[in-house]
Amino acid sequence: MKQMLEKWFHLTENHTNVRTELFAGLTTFLAMAYILAVNPTILAAAGMPKGGVFVATALAAVIGTILMAYFSNYPFVLAPGMGLNAYFAYTVVIAMGYSWQFALMGVFIEGVIFLLLSLSSIREAIFNAIPLPLKTAVSVGVGLFITLIALQSAKIIVAHPATLVGMLTFTKANIHTVGIGALLAMAGTIITAALLYKKVHGAILIGILITWGLGMVAQGIGLYVPNAEQGMSSLYPNFSFEAISQNFHEAGELFGVLFDSAKWTRQEAGMECASGWKLLLSIHFATVIFAFLFVDLFDTLGTVIGVASQSNMLDKKGRLKNIRGVLLADSIATSAGAILGTSTTTTYVESTMGVAYGGRTGLTACAAAIFFLLSLLFAPVFLALPGFATAPALCIVGFYMMSNIVKLDFSNYLDSIPAFITIYIMAFAYSISAGIAAGIISWTILNLICGKRKRIRVLMYVLSVLFILKYVLL
Repeated sequence: MKQMLEKWFHLTENHTNVRTELFAGLTTFLAMAYILAVNPTILAAAGMPKGGVFVATALAAVIGTILMAYFSNYPFVLAPGMGLNAYFAYTVVIAMGYSWQFALMGVFIEGVIFLLLSLSSIREAIFNAIPLPLKTAVSVGVGLFITLIALQSAKIIVAHPATLVGMLTFTKANIHTVGIGALLAMAGTIITAALLYKKVHGAILIGILITWGLGMVAQGIGLYVPNAEQGMSSLYPNFSFEAISQNFHEAGELFGVLFDSAKWTRQEAGMECASGWKLLLSIHFATVIFAFLFVDLFDTLGTVIGVASQSNMLDKKGRLKNIRGVLLADSIATSAGAILGTSTTTTYVESTMGVAYGGRTGLTACAAAIFFLLSLLFAPVFLALPGFATAPALCIVGFYMMSNIVKLDFSNYLDSIPAFITIYIMAFAYSISAGIAAGIISWTILNLICGKRKRIRVLMYVLSVLFILKYVLL
């Protein structure tokens, strides 16, 4: 068995082993398990059956991640993307009035277009055209971004009316819910850091499990009290055969429904409901496709750059070997996910957790895919995993990714200032793609006005113009 895995994944060549890869896959899966709960909730707002979306989410992650392992042999894990699911539900369906069945067709078409772009090397050319300092900045920005996600999921950082965001204020009203969760996340971060200092193998995974265990103890003695209104669920798994079987029934109803043109509709206030094939030719739908394409493309590129930088997979010119395989997997997974019944499937930044554990090959991805498959039967266990338990691990990974900032030459303003813009926009705008857009535009304009035209590739001009038009027209 080991010889077969060695042949398939080249473990020795990548300085890893089976045990490390398997635990790296588990670590990544645990960090991503929240999507199994969050994605169904978001898409349910668009009218989709929640249980069916849960199954579609897990299966899309399995298919996309296996494709990633096969095409690229990288430890990148895929699942329906955050942000894109919100755009699908709240903008395309609720605000623009399209039926969710037609919105799924939009996701399917987006995946097909991405596949064609990948086969034509356009996406690969875009990846290679981005200057190395900006790629380094993306890694740092992604580190800040996932740290912010971690702090939000643990309710440490919350919305504030005066300053937009602020730290949670501990009160008698919240101390037994979000308050104790935030405190456990802080404790878990310190515990994980101590384990890393002691060079404990698997420190990140152990930190997740210890934090979750402390949470269950807190619930058992009454320090933690579940409260659905505050988004704090019970930390104990609650198995129900009826619920699991209902999930699969709804998934069957979702499968392939996007091809039913009778359910393609668009309702706009004050106008008769439009339906059928003519919707595919509307300018509004072209805008939807472009938005899906834009966000998916640059979120994927940003994530791949960040994860690859963290694991030293980029060459001296900042290029990733076999980037085409990565992009092919991402493209096919998007269309496959739409057929299953979920929004755009994309590469996840939480893949950095498996990389931080030591994962270096597609075996890490395969292991994560297996756990996503098992989640179909053990959904209550994984849905009980709280955000405050994975938050410490994400914070530590954010710390690791921030270390790449030392690779930037801050005396070279033409590179370092656009890199800085990339970093802070990515975190503060809560968008990987927005950070990349700001970085590319600023780098191109700054080098242009400073007379350094020879540094600018033609594709960087094209990307800058497209980004500017995107913000002007959309």
